[in-house]
Amino acid sequence: MHMKTILIPLFFFLASSSLFSQVDTSSDLFKTLKTQDSLLFEEGFNTCDIKQFENIVSDDFEFYHDKSGITATKADFIESIRNGLCKMDYKARRELVENSLEVFPLENNGVLYGAIQTGSHRFYEVKEVKPDQLTSVAIFTHVWLLENGVWRLSRGLSYDHKGK
Repeated sequence: MHMKTILIPLFFFLASSSLFSQVDTSSDLFKTLKTQDSLLFEEGFNTCDIKQFENIVSDDFEFYHDKSGITATKADFIESIRNGLCKMDYKARRELVENSLEVFPLENNGVLYGAIQTGSHRFYEVKEVKPDQLTSVAIFTHVWLLENGVWRLSRGLSYDHKGK
């Protein structure tokens, strides 16, 4: 095989992958969105603190779930948390899979306007008298936008659920 045939595609692959690479885990952007993830799940989801969802979720929020379909509005999403998640016969707990979180900046002409955050998470059924029981593992992708200097979750995708 001719060396040019190998080197030219390799060059373009390496150049394009560096243009769309994730930010370093020590970067301010990564740390900020990891904090947002924690507020959304550890404070909001795990404790049914509806206020966290009201504060973090964008007004034009949409959520796509591979098992329960599309939730097209912020109001419907919060209502599903309030009357679904928070009223189950057990407490649900979400855990971020260690080292799975990745953040990819979104820019317009060199100006940061948002980021894509992806990772894996585990969900557990929590009952007082029993050990936590793993119910599913899934992948998530979140689109975060800077709205007037505040990070808001604009789109959420939860998919590839495995388990119960």
